[in-house]
Amino acid sequence: MIRGKDMALSLLAVGTAAVAGYVLRSERSATRTSRSKADLGARVVGPEDIPDDATVVDASAQRLGEIPGARRALDRAIRNGAREEWEHITLERDGAWSVVDRIRQTLPYYDADDSEYNGVYVQYNDRIVVLDAIGWARLEEPIA
Repeated sequence: MIRGKDMALSLLAVGTAAVAGYVLRSERSATRTSRSKADLGARVVGPEDIPDDATVVDASAQRLGEIPGARRALDRAIRNGAREEWEHITLERDGAWSVVDRIRQTLPYYDADDSEYNGVYVQYNDRIVVLDAIGWARLEEPIA
């Protein structure tokens, strides 16, 4: 009979630990603020690098200002003279992925065919900057 009680107590302890672990994991997942990320990149290009059929947006455009991180990426590219490499701004928060969609859907996004740059061509004072974004999501569960 003692073995039965010992077994029951062991099962109860294991079950309680499993439930506690599940609750703690659920709380941790719920408190995470970032499930997606977006990386905005900007680089300075010369006038000869603007594709003939690309639309150039002025840096003061309201739609551009409504995109989180866009002005910071443009400012950083100009400040650092980013001609050889992209200057990046990373957004880590829920909904960051939507920034990629907003850049591609609300601004004249140029989808390059050859050696041109993908992105939105922006007139920033006397310079041209290309702005682009990529996004990704962190998976909580493995894909089966």
